[in-house]
Amino acid sequence: MQEVSLEELFAQAEEIAAKLEQPQIALEDAFAAYEQGMQIIRACNGRIDQVEKKMLVMNEDGSLAPFDDVAQTPEGESDN
Repeated sequence: MQEVSLEELFAQAEEIAAKLEQPQIALEDAFAAYEQGMQIIRACNGRIDQVEKKMLVMNEDGSLAPFDDVAQTPEGESDN
């Protein structure tokens, strides 16, 4: 089974949000749509976390460092 892209997950979440905005939606259908939307949001968060872990930042000297290393270094301090 092929993995759904992040863009497709966002599109699915938008469709569910539009469905929930319809005034004629039945309460049971709204709860089911909400639950499905929350599953999609969790999947999106997981994908975004994976991307963040893979990101690299270019240091002043041109070398690459994981994004987390840069994000955790207090401003004004260097790793040298």
